[in-house]
Amino acid sequence: MQLLRIYQINRVMLEHGLDELIPTKWLPWYARILRKCLFWIRNQHKDKSAGVRLTLALQALGPVFIKFGQMLSTRRDLLSVDIANELAMLQDRVKPFDTERAQDIIKQSLQIQSLNEVFATFEATPLASASIAQVHAARLKEGDIDVVVKVLRPDIRKTIKADTELMLTLARVLQKWLPDGKRLRPVEVVREYEKTIVDELDLTREAANGMQLGRNFDGSEALYVPQIYSDYCRPNVLVMERIYGIPISDIDALIAQNTNLRILAERGVEVFFTQVFRDSFFHADMHPGNIFVSRDNPGNPQYIAIDFGIVGTLNQEDKRYLAENFIAFFNRDYRKVAQLHADSGWVPSDTNIDEFEGAIRTVCEPIFQKPLAEISFGNVLVQLFNTARRFNMVVQPQLVLLQKTLLYVEGLGRQLYPQLDLWQTAKPFLEKWMREQIGVKAVLTKVKANLPYWSEKLPDMPELLYDTLKQAKYFPEKQLRANALLLQQQKQAQKAQHLSIVGATFIIVAAIAPLYPLHWSVSGGLVLLGCGCWLRAWLKGRS
Repeated sequence: MQLLRIYQINRVMLEHGLDELIPTKWLPWYARILRKCLFWIRNQHKDKSAGVRLTLALQALGPVFIKFGQMLSTRRDLLSVDIANELAMLQDRVKPFDTERAQDIIKQSLQIQSLNEVFATFEATPLASASIAQVHAARLKEGDIDVVVKVLRPDIRKTIKADTELMLTLARVLQKWLPDGKRLRPVEVVREYEKTIVDELDLTREAANGMQLGRNFDGSEALYVPQIYSDYCRPNVLVMERIYGIPISDIDALIAQNTNLRILAERGVEVFFTQVFRDSFFHADMHPGNIFVSRDNPGNPQYIAIDFGIVGTLNQEDKRYLAENFIAFFNRDYRKVAQLHADSGWVPSDTNIDEFEGAIRTVCEPIFQKPLAEISFGNVLVQLFNTARRFNMVVQPQLVLLQKTLLYVEGLGRQLYPQLDLWQTAKPFLEKWMREQIGVKAVLTKVKANLPYWSEKLPDMPELLYDTLKQAKYFPEKQLRANALLLQQQKQAQKAQHLSIVGATFIIVAAIAPLYPLHWSVSGGLVLLGCGCWLRAWLKGRS
């Protein structure tokens, strides 16, 4: 089954001429021979541009590959303009599935005979269509409210399961045979990705994520989350308030309404760090197809987020560690960055901190005090990968979602306001967060949070204290008895060992005795003595 899928992937890539996009000198000899062996598969899209061919190929390969294309589409610093523009189609303009099928899914999920029972109107043409689902505009009868109805693609689970199983097989091969396999931890990374994309297939989970994010930003000027109508949400259907914002990728429309792009870009950074460090609950699929800008107040712009299928969380330890790393990085304290990596186990404990500090400085120093437009992140990434390999830095699978989201945020900032100083925008927020975590305010907050628990346990404290003191009184006596028992066991073990050695000696002498003119009974007696010693040793060992 997996071999068939590998063949299908190669066939799609060759039919769209993607092999022609790779310079021949970069292809190993066996790849060139394999291409010639598959002579019957020819490029069927020679008349199309490279961007169109790549987009069509990713659509044909399915949702896992479309997700990859969506992430690439935000990195216009790494791709040519025509390829980036075509990949942007994957954000919300993937080929839709049949509308009648979508309506049947909705009726079956809501257990209704006709859509008219719930919706006053329902538009047959999808508003948008992405890798996992497509969206139709509608109007709820109850309350006469404009909504969108998100419908999961039929049979999507089988496709995703097949692709993730294939990725897992390839990851196991890479982890075993690549020199960097153990450091890169491809199996753990794929499993983490599999978990997130499988979670995205449950729209009731997405509804819950959206409601949680909405509560976190209730009343915020930076981010608005549309209302979710949970009464009409099912595992494969989601009903949500319809919004009329401007797509974040439509820079011309934002400029036309005099949107303050500097504030918008800075708020993007603020929203990201607020989700990660304040809430530990962040939208992890922030490609431009899921982000809009409100039309209400261009001078004080507000983001609108949709599609909450993939969210990330961080535990307190990871959150604290990342904040310390960011602050040290922003302060150019490369020594602390290097030490933090060593203390956390991200690099081996025997790493030379001085050398590691110098390597980090070499990569990071050139990008400070530069706007995004002047930073070549392609070059930075190559240097970071080389540094990671040189110092055997271990990949952290639990942070893959966060890293992907940070790439999205940086890509959006580059499009909106290339003059943005990403570092100076984020630094005050993180410093404030750290002060709240370690200051007097943080202590009082923790005391307040734990007060109900402490007040419940307070009446039991005298009895617990008495029991503890009582146990402490007899502890030295118990410790002496335990030490005496341990000493006795050690003596018995030594005796058993001595008897085993004596028994082995008797057996060896018994084996040598026939070489001399001695009666057979001597050898027999020695064997019996040896066996007797072994038996005594075994009995003492058991006791």
